[in-house]
Amino acid sequence: MTITLITAHELHEQTQAILRRVREQGETIEVVDQGTIVARLVPPEPRDVDLEQLATIWAERDRLAEEIGKHWPEGVSAVDAVRDVRRDR
Repeated sequence: MTITLITAHELHEQTQAILRRVREQGETIEVVDQGTIVARLVPPEPRDVDLEQLATIWAERDRLAEEIGKHWPEGVSAVDAVRDVRRDR
C-alpha cells in the first residue's frame, strides 16, 4: 500500500487529480495541515451490489416521487420551494 503525504493547500489546489489517484491507483493520501495529519483519503473496499435491493430502492423512490407529485402545487419548482423555506428562516 502506497501512502503519500500532501498539504491541505495541495489538496485544495489539486482535488480532482488527487481523487483520481485514490480511485484509479488505489493510493492512500494523508493530508497534513500545520505539521499534523488531519485526514486520510483511502480507496473504498469493493462491494457486491445487490441488484434486488437496488431495484427495491429505486421503486420506492419512484413511488414517493409520484405521491409527492399528486400534492405538488402547479408551476412551483423544487428549487423555488427550497428557496421559499430558506427565506422564512
